[in-house]
Amino acid sequence: MVSQSLLQQQQLLPPQMMEQLPTFWRNIEALASNLKLDLKGLQADHIAMRINSKDVAEHAHKLWLGKGRQISNAHINGRPIIVIEFDQPLSTPYGSIECLELPYPARDKFYSSQGWEHVEFVVPSEAESAEAFFDELLHRYPDFAQQCDRLDALGIAVKLSSPKGEGERLANPTVAFKHNGVCIKLHPHSLKSIVHSEQNQ
Repeated sequence: MVSQSLLQQQQLLPPQMMEQLPTFWRNIEALASNLKLDLKGLQADHIAMRINSKDVAEHAHKLWLGKGRQISNAHINGRPIIVIEFDQPLSTPYGSIECLELPYPARDKFYSSQGWEHVEFVVPSEAESAEAFFDELLHRYPDFAQQCDRLDALGIAVKLSSPKGEGERLANPTVAFKHNGVCIKLHPHSLKSIVHSEQNQ
């Protein structure tokens, strides 16, 4: 049984993680700057954390339910992905964030650090594949398009994917940029829209 003191030692209690947000947002802003990606005007859709232990994830799950209500428990790649809608949305440099994504750990993945991992932004699009969505981003953000050839040299990893939970009907291709332990993800539809498609199958 995981105790609250263990989460405290790992800096994973909700109050501790809230204190870490300013540093997280500075790192996100630095990554966006390196990408030459203008995030102004985009909807900051949700924020996600990473945890290495199933027991720790279960305890964190219970504690975060004190901050909102669970609206989804989808299985993606064999593991639960919990979505909690905050009672009080998080205030961020990119507007208010309504939801927390809490993925239970994958068996074959271990993070060097736990805590906040990524933020996802909605870029409206009708694209149904990650490749088509990425092409749209290149046309929509010319400064980013010019910067793309330099991403490897800057140590920025790019990943295209189309994650889909059991029962979800709405395609939501995703482009992710990762650097120095933080990640920016872009996708066409909000997480709440995806949850709605899952619940109305």
